[in-house]
Amino acid sequence: MDKVKLEAKNRQEKGKKTNKSRREGLIPAIVYGRGVESLNIWITALDFRKLLKKSGESTIINLEIDGKNGRNVIIQEIQRDPVSYKIIHLDFYQVRMDEEIETEVELVFVGESPAVKEFGGILIKNIDKLEVKCLPADLPSHIDVDVSSLKTFDDHITVGDLKIGKGVKLELEPETVIAIVTPPRSEEELKELEEKVEEDLTKVEGIKKEEAPVEETEPDKKA
Repeated sequence: MDKVKLEAKNRQEKGKKTNKSRREGLIPAIVYGRGVESLNIWITALDFRKLLKKSGESTIINLEIDGKNGRNVIIQEIQRDPVSYKIIHLDFYQVRMDEEIETEVELVFVGESPAVKEFGGILIKNIDKLEVKCLPADLPSHIDVDVSSLKTFDDHITVGDLKIGKGVKLELEPETVIAIVTPPRSEEELKELEEKVEEDLTKVEGIKKEEAPVEETEPDKKA
């Protein structure tokens, strides 16, 4: 696969000291690997977003630090803010091109399922990423899953149905189901599901079904 280029610069700041540079559009990151000394770096947020949009998360990156020391790295982890979903930190793993790596590759669902289009079925995706093992040069940026083969509710797509490049090994068994189409729910099933959800909520700890308060009355007093 083709490598993509990403520029970085050395970083001395750590912890709260990185906040100022974050506001200026930089992302703190770290590079590490087997037999490689860890290095803290800055990545320009705009450049990284462009890289993700063009090449995805599974790609070999030629990381140039301070205009030199080109390193072959992969994205090991992207940390995001749980509220804003903005990227707050990156982990890059430096690879050797002659050694196999293990990483996850995104599944991209393409095409249109006749079972969905013609019969109103619901597409169920059981897996959205696959763990692969291969040489860095053989790493696919993504794996296509063509759902047009799902013509009936009995059809399914398994790991063994996928078209994988040479030299790429998958960790899951070939029989593992990736996608199916289930029939649409009837009105009766939807009503039963809604009633079941309401019933289950009353069983959750801390949630009680409120009842109207009973008014207390004083007993009649005889004169």
